[in-house]
Amino acid sequence: MGRRSTLSPVRHVIALDVGGTGMKAALVGPGGELLHQARRPTGRERGPDAVVENILGFAADLRAHGEQHLGGPAAAAGVVVPGIVDEQRGLAAYAANLGWRDVPLRDLLAERLDVPVALGHDVRAGGLAEGRLGAGRGADRYLFVPLGTGIAGAIGIDGRVEAGAHGFAGEIGHIVVRPGATPCPCGQRGCLERFASASAVSQAWAAACGDPDADAADCAKAVASGDPNAVRVWQEAVDALADGLVTALTLLDPRTLIIGGGLAEAGETLFTPLRDAVRQRVTFQKLPEIVPAALGDTAGCLGAGLLAWDLLDTTNGKEETP
Repeated sequence: MGRRSTLSPVRHVIALDVGGTGMKAALVGPGGELLHQARRPTGRERGPDAVVENILGFAADLRAHGEQHLGGPAAAAGVVVPGIVDEQRGLAAYAANLGWRDVPLRDLLAERLDVPVALGHDVRAGGLAEGRLGAGRGADRYLFVPLGTGIAGAIGIDGRVEAGAHGFAGEIGHIVVRPGATPCPCGQRGCLERFASASAVSQAWAAACGDPDADAADCAKAVASGDPNAVRVWQEAVDALADGLVTALTLLDPRTLIIGGGLAEAGETLFTPLRDAVRQRVTFQKLPEIVPAALGDTAGCLGAGLLAWDLLDTTNGKEETP
């Protein structure tokens, strides 16, 4: 990106999406434009304090990039993290993959950057972006469900995402769909994510085909080629997913159901049987439109940027939000 004139500064915010092993970042314009993107490892192998310092350093470098190439500093910053997030107090309360407990990340970033900072949950932020800028655009009620290492959810209502009373809303991966079955790290048995996440499908297919390196993408390819073992493994995952989704739509009545994450990359190999399985299970419920997520792995960053713009809009009423 070339140097821009300081006479025409481009309004932007800093957006950071912190994962277990990597960080995605962007400078985001007021309409959701990705003006600059970058990635770095979290450095979690050096411990939780090192991860925090890497986040702060990354954010500072992004601020400097904006000053040099966009004509001025960022107006605000948004950071989204996994695990349990106390958005009101600005705490990364708990993240098993990062070893965090009650990290005051919002205040640390605000001190380093000298701008307002919004802290959010990675999946809810991704759902916010899909709702405003992606597959849920125009839907007044939607449910965003990424199928990755685990399964989470974001409940979209009129342009915002519901966090719940304690920040736990949308945890669809821990709906019990197979009572008494596989233990889950959450303490229950038979949770949805133990059967229908990308990691669960990878594990089941590796066992079925005898290749320990086989994964969910390999299973999807085998399904497309008609392998009966793959079809069985895939259908078991689809059935479990449909059971969980019908429970969710019975409670939430979404207009649109957005499926993302690694498993959704299988395209119609997933969506055709999933739509059929959900349709077979509904009785009185209204069948939502079931669509793939549109933003891919940029959703978290875009969501972090939206949180930052929303923060400015809330605090001074002057910023333009998408």
